[in-house]
Amino acid sequence: MKRRLLSIFSLFSIALAAIAQPRISSNKEIHNFGQIEWKSPVTVEYIITNTGNEPLVLTNVTTSCACSVADWTKEPIAPGAKGTVKASFDAKALGHFEKSVGIYSNAEPHLVYLKFAGEVVKEVKDFTKTHPFKIGNIRIDKDEIAFSDLYRGEKPTLTIGVVNLSDRPYEPILMHLPPYLKMEKEPNVLLKGKKGIIKLTLDTELLQDFGLTQSSVYLSRFAGDKVSEDNEIPVSAVLLPNFSHMTAQDSLNAPVIHLSETNIDLSEALLKKKKVSRNIVITNTGKTPLVISKLQVFNSSVGVSLKKTVIQPGATTKLKVTIHKRDVGNKKHHLRILMITNDPLRPKVEINIKR
Repeated sequence: MKRRLLSIFSLFSIALAAIAQPRISSNKEIHNFGQIEWKSPVTVEYIITNTGNEPLVLTNVTTSCACSVADWTKEPIAPGAKGTVKASFDAKALGHFEKSVGIYSNAEPHLVYLKFAGEVVKEVKDFTKTHPFKIGNIRIDKDEIAFSDLYRGEKPTLTIGVVNLSDRPYEPILMHLPPYLKMEKEPNVLLKGKKGIIKLTLDTELLQDFGLTQSSVYLSRFAGDKVSEDNEIPVSAVLLPNFSHMTAQDSLNAPVIHLSETNIDLSEALLKKKKVSRNIVITNTGKTPLVISKLQVFNSSVGVSLKKTVIQPGATTKLKVTIHKRDVGNKKHHLRILMITNDPLRPKVEINIKR
């Protein structure tokens, strides 16, 4: 009988181990740089998502040649959360290239490969890959500016690559800058066919509160240009509480948030109905009360209702999400819900909504 019970327990343990595990997912398997200039280093960023139910740890990242250097998220990535892997390529040789990035982790399989490719040329003439977004006769390399996972006191920077395809000299200017952003440009004026950068520095001391701060800036296409949806670039910044002061014992006794889902696809339902709702179950699997201190939505089409903001260990609550089709509006701003919690491994929880 004991042997039979032991066998049942062993099988149960194996089943649990198979169910509870991290899973690694990337936003893309291959990145195509298109044409890049000789001796001009470029960087690709892969967004890594943990689609499992245990923390994902990226233990090492390697590249297939000495001309590439990699950097990655060193902290454990909680279930449903995201990390990054960046690979920089120093284009020293002309011609086509294809390189790989090996990512080692505690997920199965323990090693996965991502790739990047392109062509090194002396002079770039095709900007559709390097600067895929067009505003008037200006091309830029990103149509959204996102400062993620910031802490009070930091001053992070992001750059926007700009190409002038007009017939006259062009001065890159971002209009309606919020007070927490400072802009620099290099060079000051771009001649026809030339490229430059706009550098943005964010002062976290000027952000008013934890959570998501969202606004828009507008790229001037010519002297005297006005703001409109056509030249709008959304800007977002997420300020998080800092748990670095916690002791090891505090971490062991911390709350742990778990959501039944973090990506909601309501696109098919909205074809048939004007209003669609979905319930998300939130569970505290930790040892102390879970506090949801902030719940944010940034589109009038999204409605939320949270039954409890304090969840005891082992308890659950429901978050009801409702989408109103008539108010969906500007598709440049993707629909999402942001929660700020006291889970030190997951102080920021994002729920993305496909419409």
